[in-house]
Amino acid sequence: MARARRIGLAAVLALVAFVFLNNTNLLGAKGSGTPTLLAHRGLHQTFSSEGLKADTCTAERILPPEHAYLENTLASMQAAFAAGADIVELDIHRTTDGHFAVLHDWTLDCRTDGEGVTRDHTLAELKALDIGYGYTADGGKTYPFRGKGVGLMPSLDEVLAALPDRRLLIDIKSNDPSDGEKLADRLARLPPRQLSSIMIYGGDRPVAAVRARLPLLKTMSRESVRRCLLGYIGIGWSGWMPAACRNGLLLVPINVAPWLWGWPGRFVTRMQAAGTEIFAAGPWDGGFSRGIDDEAAFRRLPDGYAGGIWTNRIDRIAPLANGRR
Repeated sequence: MARARRIGLAAVLALVAFVFLNNTNLLGAKGSGTPTLLAHRGLHQTFSSEGLKADTCTAERILPPEHAYLENTLASMQAAFAAGADIVELDIHRTTDGHFAVLHDWTLDCRTDGEGVTRDHTLAELKALDIGYGYTADGGKTYPFRGKGVGLMPSLDEVLAALPDRRLLIDIKSNDPSDGEKLADRLARLPPRQLSSIMIYGGDRPVAAVRARLPLLKTMSRESVRRCLLGYIGIGWSGWMPAACRNGLLLVPINVAPWLWGWPGRFVTRMQAAGTEIFAAGPWDGGFSRGIDDEAAFRRLPDGYAGGIWTNRIDRIAPLANGRR
């Protein structure tokens, strides 16, 4: 019995040692990676996240404007790249005439002078709206962008034509699988080099439709993130990568990241070897995960961090990241 207990204890200690050595970053050389910067919605007006809910009209709570750019416009995307972004994220809705309009909101009433569900309109109807109509930083006393956003809502076709050599992350703002099929049809007509620069995320069903048609594209959905993280937490300590973590995207809140096996160096290296891009995001509070948007959040990333950074403030974060490069 005593010998059996000794053997059992030795086996447990050996397993603990293996898990530690296979996941610690203490024994490796200090990293010297370069973070990839992803500008969420381009360079845009930011807003207070206090008390934020899924149906909150964020245009009604913007911070005092520091620039003239509005989210999801060509100008905001170009400004984000000029500020140092490697990737720009944009949001799309399918229109009644089969195009894709670039706008975040499910309905038009918040930030535009239109009404109703975004996808219930033609592209021409959407492009005639003033997308700066609803922005206010003082509770409705003034509207600094009203009248300045007429005609600024681009189509996805216009974005693809204007930025053929840039990396883009497209958010499908629905859970309609036909939207994914339609998007895949459109993207399949792109030159191979441009197609390889596109990534997709959004509702589970449209993302699955895109992935079925274009399996080489990196994609992400709520379901894919759930399956990847649960699988990695279960067996990632061994170095084995779950199938759900391959060839995709993964958004990792900065307060959750330290609990992942091998964070940061080995975790990022494993994911990248599996073809998956990692983006560190702001703290998750049980409802929303925000961006790495200020110096305090940025400093929580370790030196040598070689993954991606998801930010709403590319103008602030790019100079900090460049200081590490």
